[in-house]
Amino acid sequence: MRTIRGGASPVMIGRDGELRRLVRLATAREPAVAIIAGEPGIGKTRLVHELLAAVPAGTVKLIGQAEPGSLSRPYEVLLDAIDGRPEVDEEQLAALADPSRSPVERLHTGLAVLDDLIGDAPAVIVFDDLHWADSESAALFERIADQRGPRLLIGTYRQGEVTRRNPVAGLLARLERRHAVTHLCLDRLTPAQTAALLAAVTGAPAPPRAAASLHHRTGGNPFFLEELLRASPGYDVEALVEQPLPWSLADVLRRQVDDLDPLSHRVVEAATVLGHRIPFDLLAAVTGAGEDELIAVLRDLVTRGVLVESGEDEFAFRHALVREAIADQMLGRQRRRLHETALDVLLSGGSSDPAMVAHHARGAGRYDDMVAAARRGTELYLSIGSAYQALQLAEMGLDEAPEDAGLLAAAARAAWLAGLLDDARRHARRWRDLAAGTTDRAESLYLLVRLAWESRDTDEMGALTRDIETLIARLPPGADQARAITAIAQSAYLRDDLDAALLWSDRALALADEFDLPAVRRAALMEKGATLTERPQTAAAGREILSALVDEAEKAGEWVLAARALKDLVQGEPPTSPAEHAETLERMRVDAERAGFESLAVASYFQGRARLALRAGDLGAAIAALEEGREQDRGYRRVGRWADYHGVFLAGLYLEAGELDRVEGLIADLTALPDNPPATIPGLAFHLACRRGDLPRAEQTLDELVAALAGEAWRSGEQAHDLVSAALELGLPADRLDLLAATLLDADVWDAYRTLVDAQLAEARGRHAEALAGYLSVAEAHILGPANRGTVRVGAARCLLAGDRREEAAAQVEAAADLLAEWRGWRVAQLAGVRARLGMAPVDAPPAVTGPAALTPREREVAVLISDGLTNTELARRLYISPKTAAVHVSNILRKLGVSSRTEVGDLVGRRKQRYEQST
Repeated sequence: MRTIRGGASPVMIGRDGELRRLVRLATAREPAVAIIAGEPGIGKTRLVHELLAAVPAGTVKLIGQAEPGSLSRPYEVLLDAIDGRPEVDEEQLAALADPSRSPVERLHTGLAVLDDLIGDAPAVIVFDDLHWADSESAALFERIADQRGPRLLIGTYRQGEVTRRNPVAGLLARLERRHAVTHLCLDRLTPAQTAALLAAVTGAPAPPRAAASLHHRTGGNPFFLEELLRASPGYDVEALVEQPLPWSLADVLRRQVDDLDPLSHRVVEAATVLGHRIPFDLLAAVTGAGEDELIAVLRDLVTRGVLVESGEDEFAFRHALVREAIADQMLGRQRRRLHETALDVLLSGGSSDPAMVAHHARGAGRYDDMVAAARRGTELYLSIGSAYQALQLAEMGLDEAPEDAGLLAAAARAAWLAGLLDDARRHARRWRDLAAGTTDRAESLYLLVRLAWESRDTDEMGALTRDIETLIARLPPGADQARAITAIAQSAYLRDDLDAALLWSDRALALADEFDLPAVRRAALMEKGATLTERPQTAAAGREILSALVDEAEKAGEWVLAARALKDLVQGEPPTSPAEHAETLERMRVDAERAGFESLAVASYFQGRARLALRAGDLGAAIAALEEGREQDRGYRRVGRWADYHGVFLAGLYLEAGELDRVEGLIADLTALPDNPPATIPGLAFHLACRRGDLPRAEQTLDELVAALAGEAWRSGEQAHDLVSAALELGLPADRLDLLAATLLDADVWDAYRTLVDAQLAEARGRHAEALAGYLSVAEAHILGPANRGTVRVGAARCLLAGDRREEAAAQVEAAADLLAEWRGWRVAQLAGVRARLGMAPVDAPPAVTGPAALTPREREVAVLISDGLTNTELARRLYISPKTAAVHVSNILRKLGVSSRTEVGDLVGRRKQRYEQST
């Protein structure tokens, strides 16, 4: 187990409750996740240290720490945790660092390493300082949380260090939805706790005046308090009050090294420059110290509490603040010389870590070396799907070489793949403006079109398209013209101008064949295949093109193109086999992760899982997949990102299930976001009004919907069926029904959906024979999912009943029951109505779960906090959620428990909590 830093106090003060909760989790022999938050020095790591000392013998303890202040290597935290463990397989370590392997392979290797170390034993796994973690470590943390077994996974972080550029920024929100996460937010010590800590350190009660003074000076921060005590010989508390002392924490920390001899000073200053992990050999090379004398110096620094031995031949500062305080007193020239020495050592040894080389080159002021390392590292990180790291390195290089087209191109692509659209557009525009040749200009415009579409900036899309057309007119036939033509094809496809997209993609393909341009050919095939899948008449041909393109793109290492093609295959016409659908979906995620393509690896993946569940007729699983995906993909909340497409899909499923209050909440969320497609809010509002039986509201929103749809070229047969079904249930007047159907159905809608809607309208008008013929003609239509086919069977049964053909109607009802077995909501209610008319027994339903057992893990956590008397604002602060979300949780809890007040929740949950604590 790697060494973890401790404190001056022999006992931990003020964290007893938090420690008990962690010990309970660690000894429960069940998987658990805990997040510890707090400012620097507040005691996060000390709390973990006390936990590790308290867990039973035989518990595997793994502690890894992220590296501050520089670019982390992929899987930094895991590598830190397993450093020096002889039982780790060398082949696995090599595979973990192998850039030729996909991110998925390396992620699974990391999980395998942990499984080999832990086995079936209970374990505590700690990722310290998650705010500094690299994106691979953040992904690994998330996957560990999904593992089964008696494991407690702990992450610590500083709230103030988390920005949208941190891979951990979305991790915390994603964990919320998928796990019952225990949140511990450590506060500063109270005056009484400060006095208790002073007594624990000195062995005697502290004078009240001294305790009050020191609490004021440190603000109740345990680390600050301990460092002041370290500065006082013999821990003389009263002397700290009477004598003039440095009031700066940095001055206190620097006093630890004031009396060092020159060699020790040189060693500790070199250590501040070398980073968090300080290898013995590199430190020796930079300082010029011999092995024996360096061992003696390091032993003294460990004794003083400046450094800790963090691994085999590796050292670290006891606290990042110690390192920062010592570094701040160094002269700039000192730091530059140390960086230069470290850089020379790395270059002479042929270092394969371009991020470390770039870090020291920048510190040494050797900017040519820094830019060269940034170029190498950016290319490496993009090749292994580490988009965040690639972006950081590219931007480091751009600080010195702001007009470097290669770095601008890499920064634009990396930011796009990471989902940072504003950054991607900024870099791509500068790349375009500085393009030295037509190739660069064509490539930059191709990416800018995509970025403008993802940002829902239609004006810029139009301007960019005109720029590309102008460029094409100036270019001779060849590679650059072909690439520019492909960009036009992409623009036309994204703007739903399908005829133009086909014309431009065919032009690009002709040039690609003429001039032997395989990369352009693949890009043009992507646009053509995607365009063809948009129309029922050509969908099969489009799928054939995309299926062949995937294999070709994967062989060429074009992972973005392969992932895009697979996404269109997953979202288009459903495959005949659910296994084929699942395989395609997983393949898309692998390729997207290999490319570092966040939106496809997360957002599209979970939408694909929801569609797979819908094809299996399982509404609950589809909702769960979308809820998980929506929590994991927070991209829609970033400035410049388009609206919450998970929310739109999820609202439709909530409408299916009859969870109308949730739909209303989602509509409110969506209304607050920019860049919703015009028909989104009117469509959902109309559907909700129909399901609530609100005819005046439905009439009003129908007019808004029709007006909005006039500006949209895209139509959906499924949406037409859903909205017409809702309007029929409401009893919308016939002329309004005809207007709705005519607006929603166009020539590009699948025939099966058109036939279904026509049959529904015919049935509503009493033309049962016509409706029955329509229903039966699409009863086995593959494009209709099980739920829609179930509704087809129910409609057919009603028509048969109208003709007194009861036996045939009963057969249709039985077929519908099989299709709707895992469904709920209005479709199942219609089925139950027809069964009752036939005198058939209702389908057995499982007993409803009520009371505390009906609460989700997250709701149970909120209920416990309600029982402790927390208000909605306090709940939001404690759980890192909005007050609005807290209010939704409280409302759901009151409804499920069947109570009307927070006090009653406290009575119910408090009794359960008391029984649980007594039993444990």
